[in-house]
Amino acid sequence: MQTWETLPEICKVVVLNVPIEKVWDAIATSEGIAAWWMSNTFEPVLGKDFILHAGPYGDSPCKITELDPPNRVCFDWDKEWHLTFDLKKLEGGKTEFTLIHSGWTVEKSKVRETMDGGWGKILKENLPAYIES
Repeated sequence: MQTWETLPEICKVVVLNVPIEKVWDAIATSEGIAAWWMSNTFEPVLGKDFILHAGPYGDSPCKITELDPPNRVCFDWDKEWHLTFDLKKLEGGKTEFTLIHSGWTVEKSKVRETMDGGWGKILKENLPAYIES
């Protein structure tokens, strides 16, 4: 039996200066996700299959595994990854957004390193620029 050594999940947290409902629209609609991350065929339906269009990396099959509006959406991405988008309502009309990207094996350590940096940029720049405008 073969076992795979796993790497820690990627976890990023950002506080956005908008209400939770606005963040939910950005993370749980096809248009919202396309505006700050990548084009897709996402529909907020539990168990629904969808595609992330990753440009030069091709299309990635995904499946929604958890849906709890307006607090959480989770989905499998390709065969090995899992993404969790968690929202927490804060005082003053702000929202805490936590992204967890899990499913990393040692064989994917270089990809994980790249994705860790990419998620940092996406959540600190792309998402706030879209959602707070």
